[in-house]
Amino acid sequence: MPQARVIQLHGDGTRAVPQQSGPPPRVPADPSALTPVRVVQRPSARTAEVEHTPVATSSEPGSWQDRLEEILDFLYRRITGEYSVDEFGFDADFTDNVVMPLLRPLYQRWFRVETIGMSNVPSDGGALVVANHSGTLPMDGLMTMAALRDHHPAGRHLRALGADLVFRTPMIGSTARKAGVTLACNPDAERLLHNGELVGVWPEGFKGVGKLWKDRYKLQRFGRGGFVSAAIRAGVPIIPCSIVGAEEIYPLVADLKPVARLFGLPYFPVTPTFPLLGPLGAVPLPSKWYIEFGEPIRTDEYATADADDPMLVFNVTDQVRENIQQTLYRLLSQRRNAFSG
Repeated sequence: MPQARVIQLHGDGTRAVPQQSGPPPRVPADPSALTPVRVVQRPSARTAEVEHTPVATSSEPGSWQDRLEEILDFLYRRITGEYSVDEFGFDADFTDNVVMPLLRPLYQRWFRVETIGMSNVPSDGGALVVANHSGTLPMDGLMTMAALRDHHPAGRHLRALGADLVFRTPMIGSTARKAGVTLACNPDAERLLHNGELVGVWPEGFKGVGKLWKDRYKLQRFGRGGFVSAAIRAGVPIIPCSIVGAEEIYPLVADLKPVARLFGLPYFPVTPTFPLLGPLGAVPLPSKWYIEFGEPIRTDEYATADADDPMLVFNVTDQVRENIQQTLYRLLSQRRNAFSG
């Protein structure tokens, strides 16, 4: 690499040209032969150093080489066993190198997700993210996981609570567990929260994700408020999360209940593209998404015994539900089109 040249500057910013002996430097006839210049300005100095170094561009091979090196490092760790899995089966190395790269194209280019209120999610310690559920398939949970991992300042992993159907499904169950999904039950949720994890729950369950198009963005019942009891026992804040855009990816126009019972499913969806188009009907429509994290609802002001008070649990549950519903109405009134933006 050529040696750096130091140019002295006068106090008024003009250039001081040093006296030179000998012939002047030769300038190339072709301007494109000149090396790009990077100026490094030191705040406390009266001089600026000019380094003649090539400027990296996205077309240079460094980017794909770095990615290839990351893949080889990941494969080496899998072969040698140099990775860790927690007591719930969560594999952070697998999540960051396999799951997240699959979700990012959907998040960034297909759904073009915008997040609001990310600062309301704490950077450390336990917290419970409570969100609305919709979309025929639980894509909203995956996009929330991607949002928090890639766009939260602390890059937090969301430990989602899933239904037992997820873990009974071949391949999907084991992959979900490696990605941090845990069975939706109070003991597991409380342990995760006590361990300082960020936990996600969608209390509408199948009633929310499988509701018809005519009921879009109308929240279903939030179960019995078990998530509130878990948060109170752990003394962690509840973060209301409102998701707009998921309702449009698979507009559910009918539910074939006899077929659902035949396959042991909570519902069998009929959408404008499925089952009419076969496997192509599984491609989600490219709706525009918004995910807003609301202000935390504190639970540390309650005693642990209050988690068993049904009236208190009901009131806090209703507060969270109303917060999410009103935010959904506001976001819907502000968006221009479900598929643009």
